[in-house]
Amino acid sequence: MINRNMKISVVAALGAVLCASSAFAGGFSRGDANTDVLFDGGKANIDAGFIYVAPQVKYDTINGQKTNDGKFTDDYWIPNIAVAVRPVDVFGCALTYTQSFGAGASYGTDARNAELTNSILAGGRANANYTISKGFTSNEYGATCDVKFDAGQGKFHVLGGLFLEDFSYTAQSLTGTLNFKDDGSVGYRLGAAYEIPEYALRASVMYRSEVKHNAGGSFTFSNIALAANPLLPARVAATGSGTLPQSVKVYVQSGIAPDWLVYGSVEWTDWSVLQTLNYTVAGSPKSDKFFWNDGWTIQGGVGHKFNDTVSGTLNVTWDKGVGSGADIQTDTWTFGAGALINAGPGQFKLGAGVTYITGGSQSVAKGATFNATTSGSWAYALGASYNIKF
Repeated sequence: MINRNMKISVVAALGAVLCASSAFAGGFSRGDANTDVLFDGGKANIDAGFIYVAPQVKYDTINGQKTNDGKFTDDYWIPNIAVAVRPVDVFGCALTYTQSFGAGASYGTDARNAELTNSILAGGRANANYTISKGFTSNEYGATCDVKFDAGQGKFHVLGGLFLEDFSYTAQSLTGTLNFKDDGSVGYRLGAAYEIPEYALRASVMYRSEVKHNAGGSFTFSNIALAANPLLPARVAATGSGTLPQSVKVYVQSGIAPDWLVYGSVEWTDWSVLQTLNYTVAGSPKSDKFFWNDGWTIQGGVGHKFNDTVSGTLNVTWDKGVGSGADIQTDTWTFGAGALINAGPGQFKLGAGVTYITGGSQSVAKGATFNATTSGSWAYALGASYNIKF
């Protein structure tokens, strides 16, 4: 029999590294709401932490020529906070916060010049423009509740809840800066799980709904644009709309020997819903093109309790690239490691991941603003959190 102490210590150790090792998942995915606190025991459970991710992707060629532009992917932070209460054994709820989606890119001289050249060729000098930087973030504020029942040797859980997701987008170009924001749109999650604590066995499935965003904002013309056309107003109205995807995740873990645990997950994300991000500037329609395919993320790992103070885990994650050539979103392989240390009144968790990002290409023919290729590159992630149970 696998004792319950192994389950609590080792599974808790997985938390930080599971996030750190999947923080560079496909598409715009970032943080997952920490609903695992509903399985951690205790009348109240507080878990707070962060992940720092540093992707190192740069173009190898731009419009067929070698480039010395540096990396264009921006570093980012992912916060993750969860507070769970279980007033009675059969019922509990968790309040969660994380940054669910996001992206950021800053382009070098060669990329800017390539986009400028292509914009002139496509629409004449009146449409001459290039992107300096662009990015967006979506914060998720959620509430998820759990009802559990006796079922054979274990417990059956039914989970469900709502979340509010905001959306903010900024793009700086030669002609000005675009900003728009949706203060919040509502989504939901539904799931089920079965666990046998004596064997550290748990199987779960969780569905997260898509969220449609409609945002309002403005476009502020640059000094260059105003100098070229003094009749332009300083700022005009802008609106934007797009859909962030639904997903389904299946997770399984089981004890295999005293103080040893294996786990794995498969997640499908409906990235094909994001074909374009549509927006208007002063009534003129525009769009960022993606034409993405659906994404798959598969993870497997092992956890071990070394002693009453330290537990650890190793895992590997494969993520299917979702790009179709309008931008570069390729397959990734991530190797993660993590540790839990019982420290003070709670548990300190550390995680790290290194991701190999396969090379790829984009082309104007498939919707890109310039042709480009990348070689294989790397991303690095560090995560830490602290957990206290009452």
